[in-house]
Amino acid sequence: MRYVPNKKQVRERLTSVKAWELPKQKSALAPPHVWTNKDMDPVKIEDQTWTLWTWMAYWATDTINLGTWETASSILAVGLSWREAIPIIVVGTSSVAIPMVLNGAIGAKLHIPFSVAIRASFGYYFAYFAIVSRSILAMFWLGIQGANGAQCITIMLTAIWPSYGKIPNHIPTNQGITTQGMISYFLFWIIQLPLLLIPPTRLRYLFATKLIAAPITALATMGWCVHKAGGSGKIFSLQPTVSGSTKAYLWLSCMSSVTGSWSTLACNIPDFSRYAKTSRGQYIQLPILPAVFTACAVIGIVTTSATGVIYNELLWNPLDIISKWLEMGHGGRAAAFFAATSWYIAQVGTNITANSISAANDLTVLFPRFVNIKRGCVIAAIVGGWVIVPWKILSSAQTFLAFMGGYAVFLAPIAGILASDYWLVKKQHIDVPGLYDPDGRYHYWNGVNWRALLALIVAVSPNLPGLGYSIAQPADTTQPNPVHISNGAKNLYTFDWLFGFVTSIFVYTVLSYLVPHKESLVQHTVYGNEIVDEGVPSDVESTGVRTGEKGYGEADEKKVMAEL
Repeated sequence: MRYVPNKKQVRERLTSVKAWELPKQKSALAPPHVWTNKDMDPVKIEDQTWTLWTWMAYWATDTINLGTWETASSILAVGLSWREAIPIIVVGTSSVAIPMVLNGAIGAKLHIPFSVAIRASFGYYFAYFAIVSRSILAMFWLGIQGANGAQCITIMLTAIWPSYGKIPNHIPTNQGITTQGMISYFLFWIIQLPLLLIPPTRLRYLFATKLIAAPITALATMGWCVHKAGGSGKIFSLQPTVSGSTKAYLWLSCMSSVTGSWSTLACNIPDFSRYAKTSRGQYIQLPILPAVFTACAVIGIVTTSATGVIYNELLWNPLDIISKWLEMGHGGRAAAFFAATSWYIAQVGTNITANSISAANDLTVLFPRFVNIKRGCVIAAIVGGWVIVPWKILSSAQTFLAFMGGYAVFLAPIAGILASDYWLVKKQHIDVPGLYDPDGRYHYWNGVNWRALLALIVAVSPNLPGLGYSIAQPADTTQPNPVHISNGAKNLYTFDWLFGFVTSIFVYTVLSYLVPHKESLVQHTVYGNEIVDEGVPSDVESTGVRTGEKGYGEADEKKVMAEL
């Protein structure tokens, strides 16, 4: 039975902040003086529901969206051809799949979220820097994706009621949105809100829906365009317009754009892998991410090339193609409605997996006394959807978009430090209860691991001039950039994500070996076994006795029990 507050509780919540406090969970691993809640704790056995097929569906659905479709456009637009675009996409997604698997293993084995796992390497208090950085970015993109997805609502309503497309505008032009656009955006947001509250353990049902709708729509759109054009167009015969070192740095820059788009998930993948049934299933990410992303990009290239023949202009956004169908009578409007509905599901699905849950997990750690995952999703939806005014950002704030796009400069080292600490320094052995104790073994120096701080500075600093140059770039490309940096700094920024990831791993590992923090090193993993549900430990992988799964576990049961 669902909890519904009574009149007295509603009145208290409207007049007192204390009334919003969550009850302190009995199963929490933190010391009595530290507030926490169950959404921060290791996932219980009954909630570990993600299988190999869930992972495959997750990436098959998460990568099939409007952004992936248009990725190839940014590569071809700078002067490269499809012959460069495909390898760029394969290499870029493969590069980001590596930290995805390395960091995903933390959640799959220990069943803890990113915001808790990061304390092992950054220190209890310095971890808040990584958590805040990731949560801001997640809420920002939650709003931006919603503003883009509102176009789906516009097409759907126009397909049903053509007069919707003729709604007069009563909003000033400097606001960056029209009356019709605001109605569509509000409808997108309000319909999306209850979907954001789907528990992570039940997301597989959303994955299944999106897995059916989005690929069928993408293939049908490509098939219609190719049939209408009598072929795939001339795009496959085009040659690159650049050469030499310019071509090489453009190649690296485009690869960084691909990796940067997934830089958030490369950090917070433990937020999802914590729900895995086994620690092995998440390794499927390594081949599935490049395969699906490349397939979707190729569909986008072929379809766009065909639109050049049909409309005498290249339409990179599939929604622009669908909009053309609204002019093709009742059949065209019906096709436009169902296609736009599929893309709406795709956008909402991506928003949930890539942005909403990520921000919610961070907020539970930042404000554990008041926020759980459900409340975090609502807060993220309000902040990302309305507070940051995403439609105005899209229409005017080019410098802000450039900054957020370059945020991979900070996220790449975070992903690198997290992975190298777990695999190279800690040797996969973490004291899980210690992660919840501010005065425990991961306190380091005043809550800060100076090795991670120094590695972050070394990895980020060389790319700051390039980031500044990118932010200062005028919207009018004919105007000179007021920021002047060397060509070397410009070239380095073209592969900022790769540089930050590799450099942080090297610096952090070397410092940790030269000046080790011995107290944070344990010989064997200490799991969150203090959390008990009817006598069953929350993480039975440590004992190797998961029911019904032969050979599951990392250690012999008797050995572990003896050590405990």
